[in-house]
Amino acid sequence: MAAKQRAAKAGNAARAARNNPYLQRIVEDEDLRDNLRTAFESARGAYTRMANGKAPTKALMEDKKLQKELRQAAQALNEAGSALRQPRKRRRRRRSLGRLLVLAMVGGVLAIALSEGLRSKVLDALFGSEEEFDYTSTTTPPTPSPEPVSTG
Repeated sequence: MAAKQRAAKAGNAARAARNNPYLQRIVEDEDLRDNLRTAFESARGAYTRMANGKAPTKALMEDKKLQKELRQAAQALNEAGSALRQPRKRRRRRRSLGRLLVLAMVGGVLAIALSEGLRSKVLDALFGSEEEFDYTSTTTPPTPSPEPVSTG
């Protein structure tokens, strides 16, 4: 009977853990796990430094390494706590922006290539509008002046 009760308790604990949103965040979020691991390691290091035989108050005031480890542990716990309070961040696909830009570029090139009016507007904007001019040759001989008419 005792084995069945222990198994039932273990099953209940597993269901509770599966439904706990905080545990789900810890399982899914790698940065949160790293912060918790850093906090634990720093706190363990600080504990071993305090348990070296000195008075705890003296160790806290004088030991710079102990102060650094405690500061790291506090900072890591603070980051982990704020990460747990914030909603999950959804990862956005960055490829969609790239695809949109490529699609816009291809569409613009096709529009310029297929539309003569748009193509002339783009060329006018880039190189200036074409000027109309009349060509007169400077190498042709001048036209002879009319000869005087003789009356007589």
